[in-house]
Amino acid sequence: TITAISTPLGAGGISIIRLSGKDSLQIAKKCFSCKEWENKIEPRKLTLGKFNAGNFTESCMAVYFKEPYSYTGEDVVEFQCHGGVLIAKGVLNTLLENGAVLAGPGEFTKRAFFNGKISLDEAEGVMDMINAESEAEIKAGYNLLQGKLHKIVLKQQNHITAMLAKIEVVLDYPENDYEESTLSEIEFKVAEIKQELNKLLETSKTGMLIKNGTRIVIVGKPNVGKSSLMNAMLEYDRAIVTNIKGTTRDIIEETYLYKGVKFVLIDTAGVRESSDVVEKIGIEKAVDSINKADIILFVLDGSESLDNDDIELLSKVIDKKYIVVVNKTDLEQKLQLPNNIDKNNVMYISASSSKGIVDLKDRIYNMTINNTMLESKILITNERHIESIKEAIKYCDDVLYGIKNNNTLDLVSIDLSNVWYALGEITGDTNNEIIIDKIFKDFCVGK
Repeated sequence: TITAISTPLGAGGISIIRLSGKDSLQIAKKCFSCKEWENKIEPRKLTLGKFNAGNFTESCMAVYFKEPYSYTGEDVVEFQCHGGVLIAKGVLNTLLENGAVLAGPGEFTKRAFFNGKISLDEAEGVMDMINAESEAEIKAGYNLLQGKLHKIVLKQQNHITAMLAKIEVVLDYPENDYEESTLSEIEFKVAEIKQELNKLLETSKTGMLIKNGTRIVIVGKPNVGKSSLMNAMLEYDRAIVTNIKGTTRDIIEETYLYKGVKFVLIDTAGVRESSDVVEKIGIEKAVDSINKADIILFVLDGSESLDNDDIELLSKVIDKKYIVVVNKTDLEQKLQLPNNIDKNNVMYISASSSKGIVDLKDRIYNMTINNTMLESKILITNERHIESIKEAIKYCDDVLYGIKNNNTLDLVSIDLSNVWYALGEITGDTNNEIIIDKIFKDFCVGK
C-alpha cells in the first residue's frame, strides 16, 4: 500500500494525502476517527473527523474509494487536511509508520495503467495537462486523457486483428483457394489504415508547435529596435534598450500567450562585423538561431536607408519563413525595400508606441497555427506517439509492397502484425517495460 502527498508542499487552503492498496482502509482507521467510520464506511462519501499524527491532532476530511471504483483500481483513501508543510508531512509520516510505503514518481497512475483503468497514452494525457502552459495544451492533453487517440488506435488494431484471423483461416483451409481474394481485401484495408495514420501524423505539425511553442527569432543589425520589439510583444520590459550598439550580446528567450497558444520569443544580438570577442559570440548565436526558428522577424529601421549589414542578413533569411518588420514608423521614412522581398511579408510598426504589434501577432499566428487542426478532436503532441505512428506507416508500406510483389499470406501476416505492435506502443498494449518506466519516471510523486 503506497502513500504520498498529492498537492504541492507549501502554505495553502488544503493539502491532500493519498493511500492506495489493499491495506488502505486498515491503515487509515489506525490514524483517522469519526462517528461515520465506527459502523459501516460508505464509499465516495467525504467525512469530517480527526487525524492523530502523534505529536498533533488534525481536523480533516477523509474519503474512501472501494476497488475497482477508484483512480488506481485499488482501495484508495484520501485525506484533505489544512494546507501547510508540517501538517502534510506529519500526516504522511504517520501513514508510513502504520504500514504504508512511499509512492514513487507517477506510481498511482502507473497502477491505474496496470489495473486497466487507463491506457498508456491516456496516462501521458494526465502529465500533459499538469505541465500545460497554454489553453491549447490543456485541450490537447484533455482529449488524450479522454481516450480520443486510444479509440482511433484501437479501431485500427481491431481491423488488423480481423485480417490476421482471416489469414489464419485461409492458411488452415488452403483447399478453398481464398488467398488471392484475401490479399486483395487486405491491400484495400491496409491502404485505408495508412491513410488514417497519415491524417493523424499531419496533426503533429500543429501539435508540436502547441506543446513546445512556436519559436520566433528576432534578427536585424544593431539599433533597429529588436529589443524594443520584444518588450512590446511581451507587454513588459524584459530586454535592456539603449542607443548603444551591441547592447544585446546573448540570446534572450521569453514566452507569451496569444489566442490560447504559446509562442517563444527570442531576441538576438545585432548582426554586424565586430572585433569584440563577446559580441562576436552573440552574433554567431544569432545566425545559428535563424536555422532553428519556426518564423523569423527580420527587423529594419524605417528611418534609415538599407545598408550592407541589412542586405547580408536578408540573404540568410530570404529562403526561410519570415516577416520583414519595418520599425520606427513614427519617424521620417528613408527605407526603400529591395525587390527580392515579398511585399506581402512586410509589416510596419512602431515598437516604442506598440503601434501595429497586435496585427503582427495576428500575422505570426496565422502563418504558423493551423486553426482547423487546432479545433480537431485529437492533436498529436507527443514525440513517442509520432515515432510509433511513423513506424506503423512504414509497416503498412511493407504489407502493400509484399502484396504487390506476390508475397505469401504467412509473410504478409508478419508485416501486418508489426503494424499492430507499432500501434500498441502508443496505448501500452505491447507492455514494453522500458517505455512504461521511462514515461512514469517523469511524473510527479503523488500522481
